[in-house]
Parts: sequence; C-alpha cells; structure tokens
Amino acid sequence: MSTDEQGHEDKKIPRRVVLRAAAVSAAVALMGSAGIQSPGSNEVKSPPANNGGGAPPSDGAQPYADPTKTVGAPPGKLGTRSSFEQLSKKPSDISARTPLQDLYGMITPADLHFERSHAGVPFIHPDKYELLIHGMVDRPMVFSLRDLKRFPAVSRIAFIECSGNFRSGKETLTPQEICGLTSQSEWTGVMLSTLFREVGVHPKATWFLAEGSDAAVMTRSIPVEKGWKDAMIAYGQNGEAIRPEQGYPARLFLPGWEGNTNVKWIRRIELSDQPFMTREETSKYTETIRDHKIRQFSFDMDARSIITYPSYPGQVEKGWIEINGIAWSGRGKISQVEISTDAGKHWERAQLQEPVLDKAHTRFRHLWYWDGLPTEIMSLAVDDTGYRQPTLKQLVQARGADMGGYHVNPVTAWIIERDGKVLFKPEKWK
Repeated sequence: MSTDEQGHEDKKIPRRVVLRAAAVSAAVALMGSAGIQSPGSNEVKSPPANNGGGAPPSDGAQPYADPTKTVGAPPGKLGTRSSFEQLSKKPSDISARTPLQDLYGMITPADLHFERSHAGVPFIHPDKYELLIHGMVDRPMVFSLRDLKRFPAVSRIAFIECSGNFRSGKETLTPQEICGLTSQSEWTGVMLSTLFREVGVHPKATWFLAEGSDAAVMTRSIPVEKGWKDAMIAYGQNGEAIRPEQGYPARLFLPGWEGNTNVKWIRRIELSDQPFMTREETSKYTETIRDHKIRQFSFDMDARSIITYPSYPGQVEKGWIEINGIAWSGRGKISQVEISTDAGKHWERAQLQEPVLDKAHTRFRHLWYWDGLPTEIMSLAVDDTGYRQPTLKQLVQARGADMGGYHVNPVTAWIIERDGKVLFKPEKWK
C-alpha cells in the first residue's frame, strides 16, 4: 500500500470489480450502438417493446427493460406476432396483395394470403353451408360441410395466383406491388374425383360449372378432366379452417390454374357436355392477342419468378449478398432458376430450396459479391416442361402490344445504384 501526494492511500482494486465495470461499459456501448439510451436517460430511441403478447404499445417510446429481470406475458389463447414485425397486405377496392418481400420460406401465413373478390367477403354459417352437384350425373346430391369432412381427406402445398398479377410503370414498386397476388398454403379437403364418383358423372360430361355464394355469384366453366385429375374441395388452410377471405367454409381448389377458376364459397357444381360461357370467361378473363384474336380458357399459370431480396425500398452494401426470391409454375415443378447480376449479359444457376413441389412456390438463393458498381439483377424461371420465363419483349412479340393484363409473367429487374439503393426497373409495352 502506498500514499499519493495528497496523502490518499493507493488501494488495489479487486479483480471482480474491474470485470464488473468492464461488463457495464460494454453493455452501455452496445445499447448506444443499437440506438438505446442508457439507464437513467429520459429519452428512449428503441423500437417498441413487445408489450406482453405482441401487441404494439400505445406510444412509440418506452424504456427498454432487461427481459431477464421481468416475468413475461403468460400463455394466451392465440399466438401473436412480435410488435417489431409489422407485416400487412396492401389492399385496394377489389384485392389485397401479399408482402412477398417480408416472407421467409415457401408458406404464406393465412392472414397474409392475397385476396381477390368480386363482391366482398360473404358471411356463411358452416351449419347452413351446402354444395349441390347435379346435371349430367346419375345421382344429384347435396353435401353439407359435415358430409364433405366424412370423406377421406388429402392435403397438398400449392400456390394460387390471380391471372392479372403484374404491375409496372415506376421505379418505386415493391415485390408486393409488382406481383403480390400470389400466395401459397397447405390446402386440406376432399378430392373432387371422390365426389364425382359419389354422384356418378356421365362419361359424356366434359365441362362443369363452378358457382360461388358471393353476391357476384362468381361462375366459371371448368373441364371435367381437371376435376378428375387433381381438383379439390378445400375446407382447410395451413392446419386450420380456411379463412373467410379464402372461401370459408369451402372453396374449389384447382392447382396451377388461374385464381378466379378456384371459385370461393362454392355452392354448386353442374356437369355438362359444353362450357357455360359465363360473364367471367367471355367479357372478363380473356386476352386480346395478335391478329385481332381473343385467347379464352387460358387456365394454366406460366412459370415465373421474382427476386424478393434485394428489392425496393432496400439498401445494400458492398460485399457478399444472398440474392433470394420465389419461383413457381402452374404446369409443374420448377427445374431451375437463373440469375443475372449484370443486366442479362451472363446467367448463373441459383440454388433451389428443398422441397421442390409440383405447382408450388419454390425459394431460390444465389450468393453474389457486389463490387459497388451500378448494375441490374434479375431472375428467370424454367419449369420441368421446358418452359422458360419470357422477357416482356418476347411476350409482346408473341401476343402483340394489345395483349392486355392477364397472364403477363415477364422477367423483372432490380436496379442497384452506386450508393446501394435498390429500385425496380419499369418496362412499357405500349
């Protein structure tokens, strides 16, 4: 022990005190780097706390408490998202788009599945629900929801996509705005082929009418062949009852076919030997093509892909970046996705995330080193039929400039500027 010039004793500081001080200093530095004020400060810049159960707090600034010092919220009846995760659909008068850029994996949460309706979402009591199957059948029958659930059930993972799922025109578009009218769920229900056998479909029946219970009485003509092949009357979605916006209590599900043929709130199926030529397949959901012709009954959704990261309004830094996104095809499985990081001059194969399923969203990934120079990145999907996703120029060459807005599935590009800002590259075809 020694004495300084003022006569104070120079005591040796215990090692545990030094370590404790170092730990506190490190914690304060960490809080500062995260934009969080140290204890005792009146101002807090942290994100909103979980607030016990995930609900956002009433105001945007709360003291950030050490979660190990406070007992958390007890178990509840329903799970909730963290208040830090503000995911939402983008609604309009007739649709609501899935936030593709905010999702992981291949399954869309049921409450984020895109919506498209023609007269709003009807309220249907499950005990009052009935499905009539009649026309060219041996035994016309009416099935309750309970009846449908007594048949052997099947589940499959597949996407649904609106045939009008493309927007362009400005640089400030997100994946959600460009093509957010596609989503994927695990669908559970009874195969339509099972019901066809139950009612005894006539061999000469080649079409059936699917009719919904909404105020628009949505109706579409469907080839019977599709009904026998893989059509389903779905009453389950991602492990629970199908959501009202998706057709509760039951909907027609036609894997790989344009969304409006997957008639929601289905109440009637009529078998016939010819199409019914309804409003939705004459004045609507038809496409003008070259030589003043009209393309009708274009059921299959063609192969498509979009990079969801990086994308607008993101910002990237020089170095390694994992490009990722989703690809899908209504004709089969995705066989490969090609990535270009130099505006289409060169292409490399991306890695496909397993499982790669039939008529399903498939996530792809590609590791890329960005050198900091301006460029464009894009993806191109190929399915197992050999179909290659076209450029917009190729679509116009095939269909003409007046091709309309249905089944437009072009390769899309993201512009990466020198400062790392990411913008959509709009293209015009008229």
